[in-house]
Amino acid sequence: MPVVTESDVRAALAKVDDPEIRKPITELGMVKSVAIDADSGVHVEIYLTTAACPLRTKLTEMVRKAVADVPGAGAVTVDLDVMNDEQRTELRKKLRGDSPEPVIPFAQPGSLTRVYAIASGKGGVGKSSVTVNLAAAMAARGLSVGVLDADIYGHSVPRMLGTDARPTQVERMIMPPIAHDVKVISISMFTQGNTPVVWRGPMLHRALQQFLADVFWGDLDILLLDLPPGTGDVAISIAQLIPNAEILVVTTPQPAAAEVAERAGAIALQTRQRIAGVVENMSWLDLPDGTRMDLYGSGGGQAVADRLSRAVGADVPLLGQIPLTQDLRKAGDEGTPIVLSNPTDPAAESLLAISEKLSVRRRGLAGMSLSIDTTRHL
Repeated sequence: MPVVTESDVRAALAKVDDPEIRKPITELGMVKSVAIDADSGVHVEIYLTTAACPLRTKLTEMVRKAVADVPGAGAVTVDLDVMNDEQRTELRKKLRGDSPEPVIPFAQPGSLTRVYAIASGKGGVGKSSVTVNLAAAMAARGLSVGVLDADIYGHSVPRMLGTDARPTQVERMIMPPIAHDVKVISISMFTQGNTPVVWRGPMLHRALQQFLADVFWGDLDILLLDLPPGTGDVAISIAQLIPNAEILVVTTPQPAAAEVAERAGAIALQTRQRIAGVVENMSWLDLPDGTRMDLYGSGGGQAVADRLSRAVGADVPLLGQIPLTQDLRKAGDEGTPIVLSNPTDPAAESLLAISEKLSVRRRGLAGMSLSIDTTRHL
């Protein structure tokens, strides 16, 4: 029988990522002690970031399993302790640096995170459904994805992702819950029940600023922002806080809806943001006899893409058309995005194709706003 050593155990623990922070617990200073008895039994003590850590049971099982797999290890016991204030301060500095004030990482010149602001001209076009399905599809591709539910008044993202978890706070850092491998934050996580949020513009701006700066998102490949409909305070705040965010316009085929959606995209003319493309939702309904019904007309998505292309002087593609299906609606209500629960559904196939188009772009400066005014001044 091989003899288990402390270095063997610590090497195994180095493969255990904290389920909230997604970094090795050894790197985060969360391993308090390792002891091995005469019978090769292993006793491990782990620091929790807070006493109310919601994932303590999951972390315990992950540690126990990792140590049990070490050759020669006998019975494994895991005890939990809680970091003191000094340890939490060191953890915060390790993760966020020693800046006196939190900064928005996605707005920094060196940020490689692609930020997509999902916008619509009016409510009811399925913008949130598109957001959560794109996020889940991208995460399933192995990307690190976050969703900020910026629709403060009409928040629905947590329900659609099937989570009622609350964030954990470590000093001034907020650890976002994770659902379907997607990090998510929403104002609903800070309110009781279905309490409405009644705020004016300055409070909305401050909330968004905190969600972007105080939340520890980690190294994201993609951040999706589910904006409220229209071109109001939140859209303006996002343009100010993350100038490099790209706009993704969601519309239905209906001409009246398309006209309103065009306004949501045209805000890029004033904010100098890039428009990533247009998504047409509720494009048609496949009937049992094999025919297709255009419930909301046709051509609205392409019309929006064409008009925005002319307005901004650059190609704005129609990224895809998503049909109406009953499973798409059910998946949203049940909290499992349809791209995961039924990837062969016609709506899921369209959403997966759109997510692939948005995911294949490399992380880098391509598409990043450089705040250069190209207007000639005479």
